[in-house]
Amino acid sequence: MAVRTAAPTTGWLLRGKDGRLTAYAPAQDGLTRWTETRPGGPGWTGPQHLAMPGLEPYLSIAQSPEGYVYLTGLRRREHEDGRTETDVVYATQFQTGRAVTNWRTIGTPYGRDWERADRLGAPTAFVDSEGLFIALRNAGNGLSARKQNAKGIWGPWLDLEGNRLLDAVSAAVTADGRAELLASASEVVLRWRQEEPGGEFVRTRTPAKPVPGSEASVSLGDDRIAHFWRDATDSVLFAQYPEAPAPAPLASPDPGGSGPVAALRATVDGRSCTVLAQRGASGRAAVAVVPDDQDDPALVSWVEAGTEPCAGAPALALDGDGRVVLAFVAEDGGLRVARQRAVGAELEFGEWERA
Repeated sequence: MAVRTAAPTTGWLLRGKDGRLTAYAPAQDGLTRWTETRPGGPGWTGPQHLAMPGLEPYLSIAQSPEGYVYLTGLRRREHEDGRTETDVVYATQFQTGRAVTNWRTIGTPYGRDWERADRLGAPTAFVDSEGLFIALRNAGNGLSARKQNAKGIWGPWLDLEGNRLLDAVSAAVTADGRAELLASASEVVLRWRQEEPGGEFVRTRTPAKPVPGSEASVSLGDDRIAHFWRDATDSVLFAQYPEAPAPAPLASPDPGGSGPVAALRATVDGRSCTVLAQRGASGRAAVAVVPDDQDDPALVSWVEAGTEPCAGAPALALDGDGRVVLAFVAEDGGLRVARQRAVGAELEFGEWERA
């Protein structure tokens, strides 16, 4: 039986078309969901358990331009003959707070070869200019993917190649629908980039010693995507900005952070910025702001927020009023949420909400 150690994801807090936020978290045989009662809050419904027997405790979430939310994971089912059947499953939430569809399977790249299917990595979902994409590390430690077109029809499994992948991949998509993927491998990070929206992926590699599962990617609001990962030597967070010749460590008084970093485009103190959030060395959420007009985007300062430790990675989103929202799941399983005090102001958070 394969042992999967995928790190928690960060894209689990999303704003729907009606302006309300929804938070999702993996749970036993399914997931937990919280939904804002009105845009901008405060007030939440939940936690609500969405059942899916056999769903592994790792969840990838993607959102389409129409606001549809795709929930993706691996399902494992034990059979009487001792074999374990593993397949990739997904469900869709079409409107905020509404029921999700039945979970559907897209199988695996290996058909009925259960032994190889059991060695698959955790899937990553994203939506490019043509539809939903699901990518994962395959049994040969390369990258496989399958794509659904606008009519809801799934194409064949694709081999995007690569080798020695260590864990799940991260993904980001530009405003015009061009996607990029990032994955950790032995002694390198691998990037797959669509040269044009909906186009073929071109693979490049950058020498690095990444921590598996620490990858994160974010669209910078134009045609640029930035990628992040942690160094295996000291857990320092590295950033690869598209205009930079090489990845650079993000200056931080807290080199002991863990897991992937959440990233969000926002206006802070009147400046266009990238807001970052991570689980710091103390276990609490830590936040940094990187203005676009800063000469060196690697010069950041982390500030801890809240008094409770995170059970996983924190998440960021803009609420229905346009304020930055920081959220995490606490060790008691409850949702904690803090909001920017005013739209576009300095990144000062108000009181923490308990959902």
